[in-house]
Amino acid sequence: MFSEFVQEQYLLFIALIVVIAMLVYSYVGDKLAGFKTIGADEAIRLYNDDAFVLDVRSSGEYRDGYIGNATNISVGDLAGKVNQLPQDKDAPILVYCLSGGRSSRAAMTLVKNGYTAVNNLRGGITAWKAAGLPVGKERSKKNKKKQSS
Repeated sequence: MFSEFVQEQYLLFIALIVVIAMLVYSYVGDKLAGFKTIGADEAIRLYNDDAFVLDVRSSGEYRDGYIGNATNISVGDLAGKVNQLPQDKDAPILVYCLSGGRSSRAAMTLVKNGYTAVNNLRGGITAWKAAGLPVGKERSKKNKKKQSS
C-alpha cells in the first residue's frame, strides 16, 4: 500500500522528503556549520561580556545605525580583512547584518579561518531594534562642525 502511494504520488513524496530535510537542517545546520545563531537576549549578554562585535553590512548601512562599538567590514571584504579581527581565535565574536543572511555567510568565513566562538545574531540589527535595544549613529561632518562651534 505504501509503495503504491509512493509510485503514484512520487512528486508529492519527493516534496515531503525535501521538507523534512529542510526542517532537520534548520535545527542542526548551525551546529554543523560551526557557529551558533542567537537571539537578541543572548546577544546582549555577549555584548556585555565584551565580545567582539562585527557588522558585515555596507558602510552606508552601518552609518544608518550600528550596535555599540561594532567594527564594520562588509561580508564581501571579510576574507581579505581577517587581520582586523581579534588575534585570539577563541574569543567570542557577535556577527550581524540587516536580517541575518549575510552574517550567516560571514560566520561561515570566520569558522573557516579558525574562529571557534562565532555567534550570528538571528534577525540581524532589525531584531535588535525590534527588541527595543539602542543603536549608535555616526554624525555627519556638518553636524560635527555645528556642535564644535
